Amino acid sequence: MILGQTPHKKIGIMGGTFDPIHIGHLIIAEQAYDQYGLEKILVMPNGNPPHKKETLYTPIRHRIQMVQLAISDNRHFELSLTEAERNGYSYTFETLEFLKNINPHVEYYFIMGADSLFDFETWREPARICENCTVLAATRYNLKNPELQKQVEYLSSKFKGNFELLKTPNIDISSHMIRRMVEEHKSIQYYVPPDVERYIYRNHLYQMER
Repeated sequence: MILGQTPHKKIGIMGGTFDPIHIGHLIIAEQAYDQYGLEKILVMPNGNPPHKKETLYTPIRHRIQMVQLAISDNRHFELSLTEAERNGYSYTFETLEFLKNINPHVEYYFIMGADSLFDFETWREPARICENCTVLAATRYNLKNPELQKQVEYLSSKFKGNFELLKTPNIDISSHMIRRMVEEHKSIQYYVPPDVERYIYRNHLYQMER
């Protein structure tokens, strides 16, 4: 390091609606922390996601509380309200530019599902996303590695970005599946942290039309 130079911190960002947050989210975030030597992971509920304009989702106050319960015992996970408190739709490029403006010496690592690599070009301002972070794509075993690697190389070239494949276990869990299980009175034990499970039932989430 050059004398007088400020050392860069490495911070991960995991965004999502988290409706609800589940163990798949937590495992991916933990793997990113471990594999890339990150200082911490910002877990960032999205208050008004643009890609779900026609979807009814649980009020943000509940989703924030579930995230807080899920990560409370992990010292390197931190709840971020950067997007939850924003008026209007929340776009990733705006979030990253905001964070880089206030923390210019931080290297951000944005965590997404590998499937999102194939529609990344449709995101708002993808080049500006790439300017402000390294994209970590959590690999899933239903996608062949050559397909993923080819897409990584294509996006890296087109947007002059840094895309990395994150190695994660094949855990096929989705928030939609958990909501349906609750509606159908099926057990969600072990799919979500115990405190989140209790919160869902105590607040009658996903058990009736919202």
